[in-house]
Amino acid sequence: MTTATSGLRARQKQARADAIVDAAQRLVLAYGFDAVTVEAIAEEAGVSPRTFFNYFDTKDAAVLGHRELDLDEQVAAEFVAGGPTGRFLPDLEVLLRAVLEGVTAHPERGERAYRVMEAEPRLVARHLGWLEAHRAQLETLLAQRHLARPLPAGPAFCSHLVLTLVRATGERWDAAGRGPDITEHLHAAVADLAAVADA
Repeated sequence: MTTATSGLRARQKQARADAIVDAAQRLVLAYGFDAVTVEAIAEEAGVSPRTFFNYFDTKDAAVLGHRELDLDEQVAAEFVAGGPTGRFLPDLEVLLRAVLEGVTAHPERGERAYRVMEAEPRLVARHLGWLEAHRAQLETLLAQRHLARPLPAGPAFCSHLVLTLVRATGERWDAAGRGPDITEHLHAAVADLAAVADA
């Protein structure tokens, strides 16, 4: 498979997942969570129910836009090996930049997801579980890096710092009016953490 073909398939896969999320959110906001079926979402998105389940395991996941952690393999491998600089916070910033890239490509999806959670509080637990699953994935990466270059604290503690940085970055982005790139606010959040560590 050529690079161009691989890239096209990745874009088509992303577009199909986006269509499912958009359809799920539109329908749930219009008719309520319980009134909307997977079959209705699939029809609205122009896919089969079987295709729906190739992308999302449940209706909850689709309406919240929950997907697997999409992290560039090269960036992850470099981080695990102790790079790119050999210093924890600068390297963590590179890793998080890769995690956050593309998050704000369609901020309206995130806003709709929060509207759904406001209407359906039971979905908050599902969202928190999804965040915890990502934290656990990041903890695994941190543990692997620890073998190559010891961390300043344990992998579990550092993974919670990662979530703090993500949240702080999101708050800065929100306060700035939710511009086109959330990663513009990542460096300031990392700098704040460094300042606290040096205090």
